[in-house]
Amino acid sequence: MESRSLPVPDGLDGVRVDAALAKMLGFSRTFAADVAEAGGVTLDGAVLGKSDKLRAGGWLEVEWRAKEEPRIEAIPVPDLGIVYDDDDIVVVDKPSGVAAHPSVGWEGPTVVGALAAAGFRIATSGAPERAGVVHRLDVGTSGLMVVAKTEHAYRVLKRAFKERTVEKVYHAVVQGHPDPLAGTIDAPIGRHPSHSWKFAVTPDGKPSVTHYETLEAFPGASLLEIHLETGRTHQIRVHMAAHRHPCVGDPLYGADPTLSARLGLTRQWLHAHRLGFAHPTTGEWVQTESPYPADFQHALDVLRGDATAG
Repeated sequence: MESRSLPVPDGLDGVRVDAALAKMLGFSRTFAADVAEAGGVTLDGAVLGKSDKLRAGGWLEVEWRAKEEPRIEAIPVPDLGIVYDDDDIVVVDKPSGVAAHPSVGWEGPTVVGALAAAGFRIATSGAPERAGVVHRLDVGTSGLMVVAKTEHAYRVLKRAFKERTVEKVYHAVVQGHPDPLAGTIDAPIGRHPSHSWKFAVTPDGKPSVTHYETLEAFPGASLLEIHLETGRTHQIRVHMAAHRHPCVGDPLYGADPTLSARLGLTRQWLHAHRLGFAHPTTGEWVQTESPYPADFQHALDVLRGDATAG
């Protein structure tokens, strides 16, 4: 176990425990929340939760178990599609159930591990377990990801994502019919105040912008095309849920389980359909597209059948 004892500085008076630990000790907000939830934070002898507020001048004691560093395991993923491949980059079509990279607590396959198993050499920039990864998709989200093979490609692509010059187009089936049928959701996203594994629209969150357009409407659901201006964790899922149109099949953010079951969905209907960016070496535009996976196509067929029957 590791521990630290220190007074709470004036600048952190009234700040949440998880946010304060992140600033004082360099923890991630997630890890700080985990430490607090495990009873590892006390203020003047009283145990605090992650959302409790600190008091300036109080004596803070923090005890935690050192975080294990995730390792890259070369686990083959037979249905990982290779959409584009050259000396600098590889664009993959990620199936559901595969994480972008290793993380603590995840024991399943990853894009990084699948590429290693297939003999791909990728960049070593960034954290060791995130080698070559310049953006991520949720485990349950399928579709396109670009991975850098060289350090130069990593730097250029990271900058492109930061400067929002990458075209990221998703397709999603959401509950109900958004009003208006096309629009922009501009609402900051941060960690959910009471659920450490969820995110939410919060006043102190990071700026987040989602553009959507209705492609097709069905009884009780809509197929949307979504352009991301920013790339926050769970952004589409959070924004659509806040708009009262959660992604079908997404119980974490309020989807109707009855509808999900009728459509045969065991995950959110959210697919990274198109990805476009300037090639990091040549500057030429690379445009890639991914078809819908079989479970998504089945759900659409059922919805279209409902529309025809109606």
